[in-house]
Amino acid sequence: MDQKPILVAAIAGAFGVKGEVRLKSFTQDPAACLAYAPFVDAAGKEILHITASRKIKDGFAVLTDEIKSREEAEAQKSTKLYAFRGKFSEPEKDDFYQADLLGLRAEDEDGKPLGRVKAVLNFGASDILEITDTPGHAGSWSLPFTRAHVPVVDIAGGKVVLADAQSFFMEEKEDAADEEGEA
Repeated sequence: MDQKPILVAAIAGAFGVKGEVRLKSFTQDPAACLAYAPFVDAAGKEILHITASRKIKDGFAVLTDEIKSREEAEAQKSTKLYAFRGKFSEPEKDDFYQADLLGLRAEDEDGKPLGRVKAVLNFGASDILEITDTPGHAGSWSLPFTRAHVPVVDIAGGKVVLADAQSFFMEEKEDAADEEGEA
């Protein structure tokens, strides 16, 4: 079983006065995060066991074995909760867990290295890949995570193939040059 911890939720703060905590889920189906308990930290150490849960406006209110008061709940605010990768079902064809994409090599269609996947972002419209460590390019750049721009995702091979990627970070270089010229 793969023991790589995957971020599934975070403690958003206290709920009520009896030690309940508000959980913010990061799973596609928000309720699914509850099935991954007990939660672990990023190092894989068990840190939170749920004894009861209920749906609330902005997530879930949960009771745990570890947190017994409002003060303890507030002290745990922003704690990230992980589950082991082995607890997840295999994704369907053309679906990917974001955590599986992080760190993959990014290459153009000719195999030329373009960097590594640093993050998968979503600001509401669609997923975006953030690429870093591009040879000859400082910082990071991004492109839409669509089949048109990312025609190949090879998790086993450790890479993604990017189509027309040069235009994305060339635009950023041109924007930076324009800003320097305005100063």
